[in-house]
Formats: sequence, structure tokens, C-alpha cells
Amino acid sequence: MRRAVRLLDVGRFLPLPALALALTLVAGGFAAWAGQDWYRAAHDEQAAYAAQRDAALSAGEQAVQNLNTLDHRELKRGLDLWESSTTGELHDQLASGRDEFAAQMKEAKTVSTARVLSGAVTELDDRAGRARVLVALRVTVEAADGAKSDKDSRMLGELTRTGGRWKLSALGQAPVGGTSTG
Repeated sequence: MRRAVRLLDVGRFLPLPALALALTLVAGGFAAWAGQDWYRAAHDEQAAYAAQRDAALSAGEQAVQNLNTLDHRELKRGLDLWESSTTGELHDQLASGRDEFAAQMKEAKTVSTARVLSGAVTELDDRAGRARVLVALRVTVEAADGAKSDKDSRMLGELTRTGGRWKLSALGQAPVGGTSTG
């Protein structure tokens, strides 16, 4: 009986080097597992695609908001923002009509402020650097007499990646509603 008790007592306590080895193996296994998981996440094409989609959406929403916001008291700043948010034909149109539009805004003395309600990327070709977004926004227009009016609209925008940044290359009103059943 004494002998059996002695064997159990010896098995209860692990010597310090064995415990250190066990902890080192567990820590090494965890580090290998975490490293492999990190490597997979860092090189995941879907994660990179999702990041581009999010970047396009954020840039598209901001650009649509920029193009629907303008204060007659700060025309230069507002129109510069329009031009920095756009590229291609849309940029060319805004730049060529800038003086005429500025004159109209000075005469009307209005302030328009846009707020994005929601947005979505409808198409994304990451390799070609092209995307399409649908942005819902509320535009508040304040007239010279102080009267305010709100208008909700949905805009379709095309984005082009230039210099590593997404910029609007086309913008138009999205169709609203469906066909009536008669």
C-alpha cells in the first residue's frame, strides 16, 4: 500500500523543466496558429476587394455630397471642391462652366447643403479602377430671403480610380418608382 501511495505522490508534481517545456510548446503552437491566420487574412483577395469597395463607397458618398453642397458666400472654395472630387468629362464640364455657374449663384444668393442618407456600391471592377454607386441624400436649399426647402434624391455616380483615389467621373439622377399597373 505504501508503494502505491508513493507513486501517486511522484506523479502529482511535474518537475520545473517539464512544465517549462510544456508551456513553451503550447505558446509555440499558439504563435504558429495565429501567424498562419494572420498571413491568410493579410493575403485574402476578398478582404482586399472589400477594402476597395468600402473606399469607393466612402469616396462616392463624399463626392456626391460635395457636388450638392454650395454656398454663394464661399463660391471659390465650393467650386474648387467640386473640381477636386471629379475626373474625366464631368471634371471638364464643371471646369469649363465654372464662371457662368458662379455668376448664377452670386445672383441667386442661395446656400445648398447636402447630407448623405445612405449609399451602396452597385458595381465594382477593381482591376479596371471603375465603380458605380447609388447615393440617397437630402439637399436643403436656403434662399436669399431665408426660406428653406428640403429635397430627397437618389443619385447614380460613376467613379474612376485616378492616382490611387476614387473620383466621380459621371453623375446623374436615379430613376424613382416603378411602372403603374393599370
